[in-house]
Amino acid sequence: MLATLRLLLAITILVSVAGAVVAQRPRATAQDSTGDPVTEPTPPLAPSTVDAKYEGGVFGYTKKMEGTLRFEDSAQRLVFYDKKDKEVLFVPYNAVTGAYADSHKVEPAAATVAKHIPYGGPAGLIKTTVRYLTVQYNDPDSKVSGVASFRLENKDIIDSVLFTLASKAGLTRRGQIFVRKASSD
Repeated sequence: MLATLRLLLAITILVSVAGAVVAQRPRATAQDSTGDPVTEPTPPLAPSTVDAKYEGGVFGYTKKMEGTLRFEDSAQRLVFYDKKDKEVLFVPYNAVTGAYADSHKVEPAAATVAKHIPYGGPAGLIKTTVRYLTVQYNDPDSKVSGVASFRLENKDIIDSVLFTLASKAGLTRRGQIFVRKASSD
């Protein structure tokens, strides 16, 4: 009886250790049924002009503004224009060090007001998703760095703008973000 109990305990420990060892191995990349690695589909290139709302992050521009983002390939820069089509700010492609898409769930103003009136409590459960293009930059000319944020309309547009900016700025994909590889200097 004691020998059977020891054998059962030894088998249990062996299975536990084997399971822990398998859990510690590196994860494989996603593969399809043929065993080939699965690559994420690339979104279409963004149009040269996209409606956007500047949310902040560039030195000297603290107010939120509505306008458009434009890719100016002739000058190698991403430019934000206000509603009057006046150039407000720009980020050179060579200054972009990272970019990613971000989203937040926010409560609309109407829901905030409605939840404070009697029997309006369920209105506080209403949330909308807000999507941002976040661009990290380090300008070698002005020695200014920061993180600029632009609110875009939907996921398809933000994916195409992010992919287009990353390809024009020479960024490398790292999961869901794009970064500039460090130079070997």
